[in-house]
Order: sequence, then C-alpha cells, then structure tokens
Amino acid sequence: MLEASKPRVAIVQFPGSNCEWETKRAAEAAGMTCDVFRWNIDPEVLASYDGYVVGGGFSYQDRVRSGVIATKEPIVGRLMDEVLERGKPVIGICNGAQVLVEAGLIPGVSTGNVEMALAPNRPDPAHRIAGFCCRWVFIKLACDPERCVATTRLEPGEIIPIPIAHGEGRFTTRQEGLVERLQANDQIVFQYCDAEGNVEDRPEINPNGAVANIAGVCSPDGRVMAMMPHPERASFLGQVPTDLGGPWSRRRREAYGDARALEAPGPGRPIFDSLREALLASVPA
Repeated sequence: MLEASKPRVAIVQFPGSNCEWETKRAAEAAGMTCDVFRWNIDPEVLASYDGYVVGGGFSYQDRVRSGVIATKEPIVGRLMDEVLERGKPVIGICNGAQVLVEAGLIPGVSTGNVEMALAPNRPDPAHRIAGFCCRWVFIKLACDPERCVATTRLEPGEIIPIPIAHGEGRFTTRQEGLVERLQANDQIVFQYCDAEGNVEDRPEINPNGAVANIAGVCSPDGRVMAMMPHPERASFLGQVPTDLGGPWSRRRREAYGDARALEAPGPGRPIFDSLREALLASVPA
C-alpha cells in the first residue's frame, strides 16, 4: 500500500479501449497513483488496488452490443468481488459505463441482473458519423453531492461542460417503474441540460435521447458510478473549447498563451478529485 495521500487505482483496459492513458493522466493529476491494468493480467492482482476506473473505447469492437463481451472476462468477475464484498469504488466512463451496466453493477437495484441498457443514440442533427455523436454538451449534478463517490467535490446542481463520444449511450429500460425508483433513491447522478441548467428532452440538449436525460447513474450505495460523458477529456483547462460559452470558455480564453494556466483543473477534474477523497476515507494510513 502506498502512502495514504496516493491511493492506488487500476485503469481497466480491454481490447479496443482507447482512453486509458488520458484517464490515467487525469486521475494522477487528481492525486492518485494509477496503473493501466490489461484484461489478461491475473485478475487476483486487482485485489491490491484501492479503487478502479473502467475507461472508454470500443471493447471487442462493440460486438453484440457495447460492453457485453467484456463482462465475460474473468477480470470483471474479480472486479465485482472487490466492489460487492470489499466495498471498493469503481467509475465507468463511456464504454466503461456500458460494461458496468451489462455486468449488473449499475443501477444495481437487483445486483448482477441487467436492468438497463445503453441503447443506440436517437438521430442527432449535429452528428458527424451516422449514429455516432461526438461533441461538447452540458450536464447537471442531479443528486446530493454526498450521494456518490464521484460527486463529493461538486456543488449542488453544478453545471459541467463536458465532451461525449458514443454511438450507444441512451440510458433506457424496459422495467416498469425503474426510472421512478432511481429518482426516488437519488441514483440519477447527472442529467443532460443546457448552459443554464434546464433539463429538457430536446436533441440539442439530450444528445442521445436518454430517458429522463440521464447521463450518469450510481449504485444504491453510491460506490459505483457509470457515466457516458468523458470527464478525463475535460480535466484540464486547456481541453475546454474557447467558443463553448459560459465561464469555463472565458477562463480558457484568458489563459491563452500561458502553458501553466492551461494545465489548471478543468470542469471534469472534480469527478476524479471526488474519487480520491472517497479512497482516502477508506484506505488505511
């Protein structure tokens, strides 16, 4: 175990993952020590880590449906053991969110059962590739900040500019009453919104057509969180577009030409800061 100030995190990589190194950079900037943990390493080694991030990409080429093949790997079974038996936190981002949903960890009302889907996006007028949506959006914190391991460093109702890049990101379910149950249990973590925080089901606001504008969901105990947007791609000020509008774009323009200022935390950094805070609370000194 490393010193308490540096909790140890495994960035889980499957064949087709493509966000592991930028996720590692963002998590390390938040004060964690991270290893890219390949799917074919002995799963037992996962026990030596304090927490986990399952990153984005296209595991197994999204065959059958996104994330489902990855869940058949032994590493996911071990990951579930660490989460369910030892209470270790895990964040799934984009393809990682799909893996956690297919593994039955999210929403986790009936753990191990697939209760939701991340279905193909509805048509998006701003898409560049048919069915694939890649652009910056706004999301709003929909739960109490203390509800989830990934949100404690956010303000209530905070609005975050953040990029998305997916073809199958539409949170949906066939289970009657499940969305209402998630709302009542404060498990809906992020919702797509406009720059002012208005949550409306319009394509320019809700890019994939997710039910209830859902962009992120946590487990009943808040230890597992799955989100489709990419906080690692918004973890440094220099990643923020200058023409997005709002305070973050203004800060980005003001930092023009200042390399050190551009390395300052971006709007996605508090998600990694929150994970570190949760790990410090659970890791022995």
